[in-house]
Amino acid sequence: MRRLVDDDGTAHEVASEAFTRLWARWSSVDEPRGFLYVTAANLVRDHWRALDRERTALRRAGTETALREPEQLPDPTVRLLVQSLPERLRVPILLHYYADMPVREVAAFTGRKEGTVKADLHAARELLRAHLRRTVDHPVR
Repeated sequence: MRRLVDDDGTAHEVASEAFTRLWARWSSVDEPRGFLYVTAANLVRDHWRALDRERTALRRAGTETALREPEQLPDPTVRLLVQSLPERLRVPILLHYYADMPVREVAAFTGRKEGTVKADLHAARELLRAHLRRTVDHPVR
């Protein structure tokens, strides 16, 4: 699995998800090994597609950010926190807030439902808010 993706963490996530899906359908799967291979291959393909979408969004966001006035550039702390978010939360944040895409377009671009995008945006904002509160309450010296 590791040879198909870019890092050990992603390989672990793909393998875990493939086994989770197998476990959920165990009673209806005739060929568990084949099911695992096909599921893992699909997950790897989804991973690379998501990375491609993220790179496109980053390029788009980078172009738009370069056009902003310097005082409008996001705080580096916030950018680092956004980059540390899990992919499923990071991509909608980048597309919606950095690339100024409406939720509807983010949903179409990522292949998710609008409600899912809204929930992911909410979850990401909550994580960012919690991290920022900790930073403000306990600044690093």
